[in-house]
This record gives sequence, C-alpha cells and structure tokens, in this order.
Amino acid sequence: MKFHSKGLISLDINGEIYSYKLYQSLESLSKTKSQRQSAKELNISHTVFNRRLLKAEEKLGFKITEKVGNGTILTRDGLDLLEEFQKYIIKIETTNNLNIAGGHISSGLLESIKHPFNTNIYSSSDKDAFELARRGAVDILTLDDPLIAYERDIDFTPIAYDYLVLISSPNCEEIKNISDLRNLDFVNVTGSAQRLAWNTLKHYDIEYNIKYKLTSQFDAFKLVRNSENLHCFLNASYFKGNEILKFDTRHVISLIKVNEDKSEVDEFIDFILNEGQESIKNQGFIPI
Repeated sequence: MKFHSKGLISLDINGEIYSYKLYQSLESLSKTKSQRQSAKELNISHTVFNRRLLKAEEKLGFKITEKVGNGTILTRDGLDLLEEFQKYIIKIETTNNLNIAGGHISSGLLESIKHPFNTNIYSSSDKDAFELARRGAVDILTLDDPLIAYERDIDFTPIAYDYLVLISSPNCEEIKNISDLRNLDFVNVTGSAQRLAWNTLKHYDIEYNIKYKLTSQFDAFKLVRNSENLHCFLNASYFKGNEILKFDTRHVISLIKVNEDKSEVDEFIDFILNEGQESIKNQGFIPI
C-alpha cells in the first residue's frame, strides 16, 4: 500500500490544521477496514492510531469512523474528509504521473494491473470520482457502473465486463428461482451496480426489503456473512456467490478520458485494451 507522506501536506478546516498523518490513517482504514492492520502498516501502535482518530473527531465535532462487525469503516463524513485530502494532493502534484480516480471495483482493478506508466490511483464512489473529474482534478475517470456516463451522454471506453452474484447468510436456504427472492432482507451498497439487481426484481414484481445501507461491498459481504437471513448482490469479480441474476446484471467497467491534452491518457487506455486484457481476466473480470 502506498502513502503520500509529504510532511508539508496539511488541511485547514475551520481554523484547525490536520496533517498528512490523519490522511494516511484515513486512506489506510478505507482499504483495510481494520484499525489494528492499519496501525501495523503505518508502523505505529493501535493505541496511537485510535487516539489519532478520536482526537480528530473531537476537533471536527463529528464521527469519521464507525464499527461494523469486527472491523472499522469510514463514515460518510470520514469519506468526505478523505476526499478533501485527495483533492488537495492531486492539486499540488507536480510530476507527470497520470491521476486516476474512480469506483472501488474499477480503481482496484487498475491498481492490480502491471503497466509501464506512473500513476496515482484514488478509490472512491463513482459519484465522488465524477466530481473530481468534473473539476479537472484527474486525467482519467474510472467507473464501476456506466450509469453516470449514460445519464450525461458522456463517451466512455469499456475495458471489462462484470456481473453481480447473490451473497447470503450461512443459515439461508439455497435460492434456486427468482421467486425465492421475494420479501428477503438485503444490504444496499450505494454507488455500486446493484441498481441492475433492483431493477430486475422490480421487473419481475419481486418485493424486497433494504435493511442496511453501506458504502463498501467488502463491508456488506462481512455483514451478510456474520448475520442471519440477510442477502446482498456483489460484484462477481471479487466475490463468489449465487449467479441467479448473472445475465440480468452484466455491466461494463469503463474509463473516461478527462484530460485529452495529455498523450499518456490515450497510451494508458490503449495498453489496458490490449496488453492489459490478460491481467483483467486473471483478476476475475470478463475481458472485452
């Protein structure tokens, strides 16, 4: 895991200065979902890590983390704070690196592909990443779900296909037919391609209940597996599950050129569409 550890990075919020150490903590926690693991990666004690978060929350006046099962995730306010740090870092970046921001699934895919380019890859929701792109803060926008592009008639480049699988609590009976989904409790992951599953259930007049709303597919998976009678639709590229809606939820993982004046943008996309397709397949996605 890479961290931006520039000692001069700080953020002024309502007169309070928050250093890069808080940024490192938030960035790590957004990926590990574990205070102990993040503390280990930052080479500090768990006590110091926890105190850093608590001190920030006291100064800010709102919660930036919350417990989910045995782990810890960022709240919506915590994610917003992390995004502010990321925007600032992008703005002061002086190298010729490609700045890429996008959804958790698509950005994670790009991070896993070996390529000859120097990149800074930032992971967030499609919505937050689009806002960064709209402000011209990134060179390439990557989308877990092309909905944003469809809604705004924006050209995008498909780089892979994915679909959703059904994850159920261990005590649940096997789902064999779509009708078996009727009146079940689900976890909704905002900003994901789950809209395809919900649209499919509505098409078949299947009523369902949204019991929890989360921002991370990984947190949703842990919640479902540690609960009773709970279900969730998650990306097949990262999770193994029931493929009952495989063909109804197939969708593209895509890239959008934001900075068309930077030659490396076209070169990077060309690489992903050619040499990078084997890596895409190895990561569990369906190549274009």
